[in-house]
Amino acid sequence: MNLRYSQVTPKSEYLNRRRFLAGVAFLPASGIAGTKLSGVIKSPLSATSETVTPYEVITGYNNYYEFGTGKGDPVKNAQKFQTSPWTLTIEGDVDKPKTLDLDGIMKIAPLEERIYRHRCVERWSIVVPWIGFSLSTLLKQVQPNSKAKYVAFQSYYDPNQMPEGKHAGIQLPYVEGLRMDEAMHPLAMLVVGLYGEVLPNQNGAPLRLAVPWKYGFKSIKSIVKIKLVEKEPPTTWNLSNAREYGFYSNVNPEVDHPRWSQAKERRLPGIGMRPTLKFNGYEDQVASLYAGMNLKKYY
Repeated sequence: MNLRYSQVTPKSEYLNRRRFLAGVAFLPASGIAGTKLSGVIKSPLSATSETVTPYEVITGYNNYYEFGTGKGDPVKNAQKFQTSPWTLTIEGDVDKPKTLDLDGIMKIAPLEERIYRHRCVERWSIVVPWIGFSLSTLLKQVQPNSKAKYVAFQSYYDPNQMPEGKHAGIQLPYVEGLRMDEAMHPLAMLVVGLYGEVLPNQNGAPLRLAVPWKYGFKSIKSIVKIKLVEKEPPTTWNLSNAREYGFYSNVNPEVDHPRWSQAKERRLPGIGMRPTLKFNGYEDQVASLYAGMNLKKYY
């Protein structure tokens, strides 16, 4: 029997039931079967020769300030987050704006598993088997017009569901942006799952971005609005601290964070350091997007 996406029990609800039955306050997500995604194909865009980071690390060590600023806060605080029903609006400088529910989103394109490197500005990295499809597939459906030079994203924010947001120290809702050619690159991915399952709440359910050649904060979580615009859009961390967080935020070991070097990274769950790869190892695919640009000025 084929189920609509909205008919599938969210993993957060499943986990809550398990916790109730077990009579414990908190049951870690590791080792519990989640809602599987069917018909997923392997993508040739995956990084090769990479060891995938364990599920427990990917889902238990997160930056998601709406659910707390500690790395272990989101997995504890996001479990009751309601991700259904969900609406995504695509508007702005387009000829055919759309409003989609989760079922409509899941019908945009065949789902692919892509093993992507994910690099955090805090000098740690992971390798994630994301599931989703290229952002460009969605953007083509709304038919961007000649004014569309950038793509702006906005996350969901509800202080009642996300009370830790008031302590985040950043402006919410979270906003991000890409240049149009970056957004249309096949590596820029809309994500609906990982490790064969529906995306966990703490990882940005039900819909997030993955831009593997940029630092992780560019990969905005829990997206509710996409707007195509003519001028460079504001982004949350640039608004908060422009000196440390530029619009482009490409992984570049030659450009230090003002408070630390980006030349090396720690691949979780290990403890040793390794050299940081330019564009996070995707230089062959994306360097042409920045030909002639000063990547120290446009950091």
